[in-house]
Amino acid sequence: MRCTHCGANIPEDQMICPECGAEVQIVPDYNPLEDVLAREVRGSVEGATRQIQTGDIRRARRGVVPGNENSTRVLSQGEMDRIREERRARMRRAGGPDRQSGAGRNTGSVKRGNTGNTGTVRRETGRIQPEQDERERRRQQQIRRREAAKRKRRNLLLILFFLLVLIGAGVFVIYHNSYTGVVNRGYNTLQSGDYTEAENLFNRAVTKDRSRSEAYAGLAQVYIDQDDLDGAESVFLTALETQPSNAELYQAAIAFYMDTEQQDKISALLQDCEDQSVLNAVSEYVSDAPEFSLEGGTYSEVQEVSLSSETGGKIYYTTDGTDPTESSTEYTEPVLLQNEGETEIRAVAVNANGIPSVVASAKYTIEFPIVDAPAVTPATGQYTEPTQITITVPEGYTAYYTMDGSTPTSDSTEYTGPIDMPQDTQTIFSAILVNNNNGKATDVTTRNYITRSE
Repeated sequence: MRCTHCGANIPEDQMICPECGAEVQIVPDYNPLEDVLAREVRGSVEGATRQIQTGDIRRARRGVVPGNENSTRVLSQGEMDRIREERRARMRRAGGPDRQSGAGRNTGSVKRGNTGNTGTVRRETGRIQPEQDERERRRQQQIRRREAAKRKRRNLLLILFFLLVLIGAGVFVIYHNSYTGVVNRGYNTLQSGDYTEAENLFNRAVTKDRSRSEAYAGLAQVYIDQDDLDGAESVFLTALETQPSNAELYQAAIAFYMDTEQQDKISALLQDCEDQSVLNAVSEYVSDAPEFSLEGGTYSEVQEVSLSSETGGKIYYTTDGTDPTESSTEYTEPVLLQNEGETEIRAVAVNANGIPSVVASAKYTIEFPIVDAPAVTPATGQYTEPTQITITVPEGYTAYYTMDGSTPTSDSTEYTGPIDMPQDTQTIFSAILVNNNNGKATDVTTRNYITRSE
């Protein structure tokens, strides 16, 4: 068989041209039997219905009747079977119809005149049945090819199905024992309340990959569900001791503190972190502790202390030694230290995300200096003339005195200016200075005055 597109030979068992790839179009074979039958019928009808001529009448009277050249002798069934058998034998010997040698051409059909007088014999070819056999053979080949194709597709589908099943089973086994699979199994077990098995699964996942945080979070959840927050916290703190640069683990620990409303521990966690990449990864949770403008120590004067934080936010402080919270005094202006003694300022900064810093503190001691006993003039002695008594009062002090020999206090008479010395009597004059800031009094200065009139 040849390709109608490129003319190349196509094997009988193929439906596509091996040269150009064109698909073979199957068309019914030519059936010469139809032409033969049509021609014989047409000849018989024409011979039977043609007009009778005068010459025909004369010939008929002489006994000469011409045969109808279009008439055909009808073969008997035996003759037809014999012809068919001979044809099949030739085809078997030749291995099929021989189109080159003319096998299958009209050779055995005999035509004679209907009167039998002319003796004209014409043999027709016997290729009708071989053509039919060839078509049947091709049809059977096509059926077999289609059935073979169906079986091949069915086998391929079965193979593909089994491969998919095997692949699916393999994927399931791999996932079931993978880090993610073990963690998910741990959470499923945790939901069922089997804490021991859940803890085992999460520990198993940790051994598979210590750098990932999901297993640690699951392990902490085992403790949380049993109301053991300290145990849950220790899961993260222990892991961070060996992985101080694991930003993912820090984030998981921070999430734990946020979920359990322990935000105040976040800054303590990050305070010891020295890896800047970790601090950058959790920058929204970083809250720097307040800084003090004045270093702690002892001062002899009233002091002011300013507070600030690099991360901004609000600052809260206390001066009674307790830890500050958002309920404590909010810092708005410098803290004034005007009382003598020790004062501890404790402050905390809360960033824009509500994360409090660690508490910063400083202790200040104010000790105002104590001056010597006040200078009183005139000196002790006997005076005959009217004289005034004066006290030298330094800045920041107030002088107090008595004239009856008693020790003066801040409740005694306040010195406001020179005092007239009493006449004709003996006077014991005593004076002190009191610090206006702390109320401390100096030592007493005493003078003994004797006055007489001349």
